[in-house]
Amino acid sequence: MPLRLDYLVLQTIWFAAMPVGAYALLHALLQRADAFTAIDRMTKVSWSLITAGAMAGLLLFYPGSAGFVFWMAALVASLVYIVDVRPKLNEVQRGNKW
Repeated sequence: MPLRLDYLVLQTIWFAAMPVGAYALLHALLQRADAFTAIDRMTKVSWSLITAGAMAGLLLFYPGSAGFVFWMAALVASLVYIVDVRPKLNEVQRGNKW
């Protein structure tokens, strides 16, 4: 049975999502707790648990399976952290460079 294109695309996305989730979790764990309150977001514990749960969801579920909804929610949680929270954390810890 030849490999189908949709299978290859889903497999590639699944493998690409792993480092994204791992990076979000690692970044959340390595930041100062007061930086989260300074940017007026949830606490470090909250984001650490969210990204840890997201990483578990990325590992446990597969995009082509019945758990696709959970996998997608995990990917979205990781991407929200990377796109929204991480830049603000980096900015507040670096300071304002005018």
